[in-house]
Amino acid sequence: MKEKTKEIQKKSIFNRYKWSVIWSIIILFIYIANQSMGKLIVDNTFDNFKIMISVLPPILILIGLLDVWVPKETMIKYMGKDSKVKGILITIILGSLSAGPLYAAFPIAAILMKKHARFAYVLFFLGVWSSSKLPLMVFEYSAFGGFFTVIHVVSNLVIFLIGSIVIEKMLSKETKDKIYESAKII
Repeated sequence: MKEKTKEIQKKSIFNRYKWSVIWSIIILFIYIANQSMGKLIVDNTFDNFKIMISVLPPILILIGLLDVWVPKETMIKYMGKDSKVKGILITIILGSLSAGPLYAAFPIAAILMKKHARFAYVLFFLGVWSSSKLPLMVFEYSAFGGFFTVIHVVSNLVIFLIGSIVIEKMLSKETKDKIYESAKII
């Protein structure tokens, strides 16, 4: 395990940040070709970065508390392979009571995996976070009515649950083990 960790950490800086470098070069070319569009891209990038910086610290604090306060055994009991309906309900509650953009859900998903939550429930959590958050449901209810909101939420939950179970079944044990090992590094 330590060898895999060292191997991942040995990646060159360019490999680790290659997409950031590539996009920076593309933005530079756009700026050279059209300064007003380039300035707009840079301004939007910095605005998004400011939003991300304002959202991530509280999420990271909650993740740290979850990591320290919830023992692995408790997570296995309530969200492990044998948790069944209990695990599904807890996943729905965790995803629905969330706040913030989807990128804030990935560190929480990593902690769930680190604590040995079932892989299907981790995927389901990401689906619930992306589509069935309480603030989103309140907005949908006020804008589109209860009928639309119920159909939207129920259909998403069913599709995400079935999809997450199918994906879990399709992945080999080795692949899932690699994913869980990656989560331990984070």
